[in-house]
Amino acid sequence: MLGMKSRVVYDAALSFLISSRVSGGDIMRREQTAAGDSIAAVSMASNFALTALKGIIGILFNSYALLADALFSLAEILTTVSSSLTDAWRRFYEHKSPLSRQDPAQKAKSFLPIAVFIAVLILLGAMQTMITTVTAIFEGDILAPGYVAGVVVVVSLVMKELIFQIQYRSSSTRAEKEREAYVENHRYSLYCSIIVMLGVFGAMAGHALDIPMMLYFDPIMAIIVAILIAYRAYIMVRRVINSTLTTTLFREDTERLIETVQRVHGIITVEDLRAQEQGHYVRVIAKISVNPQITVTEANDIANRAKVLLMHRFSHVNDVSILVLPYDPGYPYKSNQLGANDDMPNLLQ
Repeated sequence: MLGMKSRVVYDAALSFLISSRVSGGDIMRREQTAAGDSIAAVSMASNFALTALKGIIGILFNSYALLADALFSLAEILTTVSSSLTDAWRRFYEHKSPLSRQDPAQKAKSFLPIAVFIAVLILLGAMQTMITTVTAIFEGDILAPGYVAGVVVVVSLVMKELIFQIQYRSSSTRAEKEREAYVENHRYSLYCSIIVMLGVFGAMAGHALDIPMMLYFDPIMAIIVAILIAYRAYIMVRRVINSTLTTTLFREDTERLIETVQRVHGIITVEDLRAQEQGHYVRVIAKISVNPQITVTEANDIANRAKVLLMHRFSHVNDVSILVLPYDPGYPYKSNQLGANDDMPNLLQ
């Protein structure tokens, strides 16, 4: 009798250990996410301040290139906001809605008109910049940018690189694809800043050396930046459309994945499974229950076996995330370990 009581205490302790580990992991992930969100908010505010500064200085000190750079930065901010809203909306419904409800990705499509509207605004801004700059070139109304414009260009470039380094280091917990996309966007922005710097300092050098033709460096570079802005609008629409077209698989395909996971020895039940199409590949997110008597290492081994089985049997599955929980015998279940006549697992065996 005493041995049975000790075993029950051991089972309860092990169940608490597994649950605590999961809860601790969730808390850590939430803290990391909160820290990342704070850094992203500060970076967004800094980018907005730099954008306003470049716009004001560009107007006051006769720099078309700096004005175009401000518009480019504004396009970056709007692109980030649009993508973040779409992703946040989709993640909200992924966690809130069970598999039987409406596809979460379909909910995200409501942001598509907003993204298109923002892209149209960016495109109109780029066209207006090109028209104004070309008109000034043909009219010969070109003035050399003030020295303050050159200072702002350098300060903006330094601040942009500093913000990138901070955000990149804080994104170490994100997916590799997200980090690569962020680096690519920064590289694209860096090229734009270099173009603007060439335009501003080229025109300033032309004024200092009394070479009138060099004054056109600034408006010509502004036209190039405006073309890049138009391309940015296209990229934004394409990414948002790709994001909203991410759909969950049909129910019959999901059931095949659930049946495959259920065959893994040691899994009592598959509590939840979501399969999402991402381009030509599929991402699987599953939640499974295991015997609370086993160790945490054994539970991780079971999860790894399920992951390997899914990726081996379904070649289009390239990412699998599995959350392991101790089984709660408070409701009927289907087990691949116990006989059909057993109503609940025997924790004392």
